Parts: sequence; structure tokens; C-alpha cells
Amino acid sequence: MFTVSLIAHPDAANLDADLPGGLSDRWGGDIPRWLAHGIAAEFDIARAPEGADTVWADLQTIGIDLAIQPAEGRRKRILIADMDSTMIGQECIDELADFAGVGPRVADITARAMNGELDFNQALIERVGLLAGLPEAAITQVLEQRITLAPGGAQLVATMRAFGAYTALVSGGFTAFTQAVALQLGFDEERANTLLAQDGTLTGQVALPILGREAKIEALTQIAARLGTTPQNAIAVGDGANDLGMIQLAGTGVALHAKPVVAAQAHVRINHGDLTALLYLQGYAAEDFVTP
Repeated sequence: MFTVSLIAHPDAANLDADLPGGLSDRWGGDIPRWLAHGIAAEFDIARAPEGADTVWADLQTIGIDLAIQPAEGRRKRILIADMDSTMIGQECIDELADFAGVGPRVADITARAMNGELDFNQALIERVGLLAGLPEAAITQVLEQRITLAPGGAQLVATMRAFGAYTALVSGGFTAFTQAVALQLGFDEERANTLLAQDGTLTGQVALPILGREAKIEALTQIAARLGTTPQNAIAVGDGANDLGMIQLAGTGVALHAKPVVAAQAHVRINHGDLTALLYLQGYAAEDFVTP
């Protein structure tokens, strides 16, 4: 048995009332269940449908995301999430680089690394090197003035925790940011890289070993083992090439507004919905959401 999810952005709420029923009839499904009128609906089908990619592409043109998953075990016990451009709207290193006067150069390296064109570890070392001499105080300024939480993130974390899930923020960014974001959003755990500083100034170095793609996979494996379960019982979300490993390992891996190379290799792609889409994918209805 499979579950078909149809999800729109909450601000658009443009999921037509007839669309879920029409698609269910076409694929021999059951009566659709509305999780949030105009925003999210789902229905079950006995087997994976033919032509789903074509339907997905057609729905993308009207701002609707489509996902098809095994019906059993959709509600996960673990949330593991990337931070930059996922749980927040920015890339922290790009914002720091702007303060340091090397913004365009670092942003170009970041974009190429997130697209999988560069080795993540080497790209991080190169970018951090360009921050040498930047006052540590710039981190606080960036946090206060430039970092914004991604829509739906607070509800995602609070709702999953309220229903017994464990939540982890695992970032290729920096602990100076993950600690603040994890505290604000209520994550149980955070992992990231550490920027090195001396006498209040960034040295241009990052503590080793670097937390990159393999470390995110390791984090998911370790957390699942600690909780007495497996990565199959996790939902993972990210947007960059260094997130692909954990996205592919998790029971539900979500490419959220992701780079093309990531979206092409992820089973679930959310291009229009916000982070609450991860709740709808698990069968939570809007009335189940917890707002902290």
C-alpha cells in the first residue's frame, strides 16, 4: 500500500478541492483525506502508479508538490535536519563573508559546493580561510541582523517532539550558529563545525575533523542506534550535496527547495511547500500541529 500526498504552500493554499479526488480516481485510490483544506491532502493506493513523473511535472507548474511513499511507517521517530537554507533562510558563511568583504567570492564557492561541483571539506577550508581576521563579534551581528528562521520550522520541530520524536540539527556550518538556532527552534541535539578564534578574532581555520557529508550519515546512524531504532525510522531534510547521504539513508529523505543535483537523487522533493510539508508527509493534520 502506498500513500499519495499533495501539498501546496500554506500562503498560496491553492490545492483545488477536486484535484485529490480526480487523481485518486485515476490511480484507483481511496477517498482522499484532507489534512489542511487548500494546502494538503492524501489518499492510499494499492500499487505504485504509472506515469507519476509526468503528473508530478504537471503539478509543479501550478505550485503543487506530489509525493508517493509506502503507507506503513510514515510517521517517524527521528527528525534530522540541515540548517543553512533549510531550517534558516541563509548560508551563514556567506553572511560572515559579506562582513569580511569577501562575500561574492565565498558565495560562489558555497554555490558550487552545494551543487556537488567541489569537495565539501576542501571548499569549507578555503572559505573559512577567507574569514581570517574577522572579529568574533561579527557572528553575533549576523545572528541578530541577518539570520531568519525558515517558515514552518518551529511547528515541525515542536510537533514531532510533542508526538515523541527526537530532533537533531546537523550542519556543515558552524556551532556558533547551530547552538543559537537549535535553542530557538527546540532541537534536542545539534552538531556542526567549530570556527577557531584567538583573542576575539577568527583565525581562518576550522577545527578538525570537518563535519561534512559522511559525518551527517554517521550522525543519523549514531542517533538511531542510541534510540534503539534504525535510520529507516527517520525523516531527513536538506538542500545541498552534503545532505544527500543522510537523505538517501533515512526512511523518508526530503530535498527541500534543493539544488538540482540533490533534487534529482531524492525520492521526495518539496519545491513549493514550507517545512510543515514534512508533517503532512507523515500524515499529520493541521489540527495536530504544535506552535511553540
